[in-house]
This record gives sequence, structure tokens and C-alpha cells, in this order.
Amino acid sequence: MLIAGWSFLVLGVIGLFLPILQGVLFIMVGLALLSSRSQTIRRLATYLERRYPEHHRKVETLKKRIARWLGFGGGSVDQGAPPSA
Repeated sequence: MLIAGWSFLVLGVIGLFLPILQGVLFIMVGLALLSSRSQTIRRLATYLERRYPEHHRKVETLKKRIARWLGFGGGSVDQGAPPSA
């Protein structure tokens, strides 16, 4: 989960400078994945969700997909849901 979160953050920072990538979207996904680990990251993610509501909907969809890919079922990534057995 940490690797995926940091990977999205790196892609987001790169995307801020490249017109092809949507940097803010990647940053928000990365922060959403890392928000279960840090209160500071959680606050930053909340701020960005309010600032960019159109990206927030995309982030929620991506969080659910990533959780399924990583074996967390349909559970919430933010709460660190245990893998479904």
C-alpha cells in the first residue's frame, strides 16, 4: 500500500510539469492511499478534496479499484481494511 501511494505521489509531481499527466489527480490518489498512515497527509488530502471536487470523485473510484487489486475487497482504503478471506 505504501509503495502504491508513494508511486502515485511521484507520478503526480511529475504530472505537474508534464501536460500529458493530470498531476493533481495522481497526487490525490497517492495521498488517499497514504492517509491511513499519517494525520498530516490526511489533512492535506482533505484540503485537496475540497479544493478539487471534480478530481475527488475520480479518486474515490480509483481508491476502490486499487483496494480490489491489492486484495482489500471493496473495503475502504483509508481505514486500512484487512484483506477479505
